[in-house]
Amino acid sequence: MFLKKQNYKMRSVFILYITLFLLSSCKKARDKEEFEVVQIEDSHNMEKPNIVFILADDLGYGDLSSYGQEKFNTPNIDKLAKGGMMFTQHYSGSTVCAPSRSVLMTGLHTGHTFIRGNKEVMPEGQYPLPNNIFTLAEGLQEAGYKTGAFGKWGLGFPGSEGDPVNQGFDVFYGFNCQRLGHNYYSDHLWLNKDSIVLKGNQGFNKGVYAPEVIHEKTLDFIDKHKDSLFFLYVPSIIPHAELAAPQEEMELFENAFPKGKPYNGAEGELYGTGSYGSQKNPRQAFAAMVTVLDNQVGDIVEKLEEHGLTENTIIIFTSDNGPHTEGGADPESFNSNGPFRGEKRDLYEGGIRVPLIVKWPQEINPGSTSDHLSAFWDFLPTFAEVGGFKVPIEIDGISMLPTLKGNSAEQGKHEYLYWEFHELGGRQAIRKGKWKAVKYDVLKNPEAPFELYNLEEDNEELDDVAAKHPEIVKEMEMILNNARTPSEVFTFDQDTYLNVK
Repeated sequence: MFLKKQNYKMRSVFILYITLFLLSSCKKARDKEEFEVVQIEDSHNMEKPNIVFILADDLGYGDLSSYGQEKFNTPNIDKLAKGGMMFTQHYSGSTVCAPSRSVLMTGLHTGHTFIRGNKEVMPEGQYPLPNNIFTLAEGLQEAGYKTGAFGKWGLGFPGSEGDPVNQGFDVFYGFNCQRLGHNYYSDHLWLNKDSIVLKGNQGFNKGVYAPEVIHEKTLDFIDKHKDSLFFLYVPSIIPHAELAAPQEEMELFENAFPKGKPYNGAEGELYGTGSYGSQKNPRQAFAAMVTVLDNQVGDIVEKLEEHGLTENTIIIFTSDNGPHTEGGADPESFNSNGPFRGEKRDLYEGGIRVPLIVKWPQEINPGSTSDHLSAFWDFLPTFAEVGGFKVPIEIDGISMLPTLKGNSAEQGKHEYLYWEFHELGGRQAIRKGKWKAVKYDVLKNPEAPFELYNLEEDNEELDDVAAKHPEIVKEMEMILNNARTPSEVFTFDQDTYLNVK
């Protein structure tokens, strides 16, 4: 009996040693395997997806047929929606160009991002992002992505700290200056730090439609980097005013709409400095421009398919803010803001709620829709998670990756969303759950009252219920008082506003 017990004990110890050895071996193998995976992900690896981010300029929530447009069609963008996910509660970074793009690049809303308004630098460009700002492009570049931007920049004049090639892009081609981007027959574009003359547009000629040239370079970037991991940022200038399109697209809508009021703009020597050009038929031109944009989206998708890249590429399509009224544009005739109140420069829904379509065949169920509450500052943490880079600063964004993968239960949510706009007397807005608080004329009148809307019951923001919900208004005031940090450049104070005026 003793021997049996002793043998049993020895056998148990032996089994224990064997088990520990095997577990240790497995752990070492697992650790080695994990190390190898990390090494692969940190180097060039197609397990990471390519990213194509297409940003329309001043395209309203209702300007796509997939979002309700009935007067013209956007079949290529609609096809993206059918193959991916449509968002119904997505917001731009701001209600105008430069701050919206700053929010996109930094993951910080307009109470924290560096560029908080359109501040011009003469003769060409806008106030620059400084060197110490971490951008989405820099993160992806560090993660092994080839990065290219083709279109409109607006975050730093040529050669400045904010020049796109100083903010994480390997190559930039297009309009550095958003003001000069008002003219579609510009006399020059920028290739990195070089000014490229468009010979067909010298003098008073309009021989080269700049969006077409930029589009050719966009497709060339895909060709060049088809065997690499890449981030392609396409900040189109379409359909921002001026209203101009090639004759082929104009003819498609020659008799499609009642003729609107002609727009008499800059001509001759006055053209080319940022003033909008003339347009005899603004409605026809607007529909033609959106058609150009839709065709270009189709070309990008076709180019990805040509190289067998669609399965492992995320395509994002959205807009930088709501629809504009400049240059003869008539958003009301197209219902460009969809069911919402307000347009560009408004902080009502029409000025900041924008279409968002994301296609990612490996992860997103085709034809899906999400009402997840999201905004431009969510893209940086999303791409950080997708691309495998760390964000070295505290940001306002929350990764949307769980939603994209269909794991809504795991999706983090915002406590609130915040916007500020420094022009037209100063405007602020907060979205918290179903509640939307809007405050206008805050610089002219710091004591301006809040408007309060229940977006679940009133997404047109027609019924101000502030008087019925003083407790919600008080909560919104507390959020507003803590939602921003001061900026020495974009001061957002009454004295600055009055001095400007």
